[in-house]
Amino acid sequence: MGVKRPWNIVDMPVYSLATYADDQVNMNICTYVTAVSMKPKLFMVAVDYSTKTFENLEKGRGSVLQILHQDHQSLVNLLGKKSGKQINKADQLASKELISKWSGHEVLDGACGYLKLEMKGRKNVQGDHELFWFEVVKSKTNSEDNILMFQDLIEAGIIL
Repeated sequence: MGVKRPWNIVDMPVYSLATYADDQVNMNICTYVTAVSMKPKLFMVAVDYSTKTFENLEKGRGSVLQILHQDHQSLVNLLGKKSGKQINKADQLASKELISKWSGHEVLDGACGYLKLEMKGRKNVQGDHELFWFEVVKSKTNSEDNILMFQDLIEAGIIL
């Protein structure tokens, strides 16, 4: 295997951003996520313009950032490589009994942590993603072990 691109050598958690519109949850895969402030606790998330996640964020019905567990690696193709515009991801997750409730929202069962977010702003940065920043209004840690990491996806051949 060749040398990785510089942005692929840094290991980071793999997240899923759950967004809500029309009484339906949509979930994606996010690796462009970072905490940007301690007080208040703010996170920045880059979201692809062409996605259902972006459409849902524009409707502003809330979101939950989920820190994925290694057991969720098999869901990366569904959540990250398929579009919520073409398929109903929530139905597929529910049929596998992978949806649970937290803080009044449908979330992915078994995530290492949940962060309920309130959008504070957004910025078009002239790339293929828009930057959104959110304040964490509630959080829960389920496990600090076996967090799905970016390098896990590279080693599994999911990300090249």
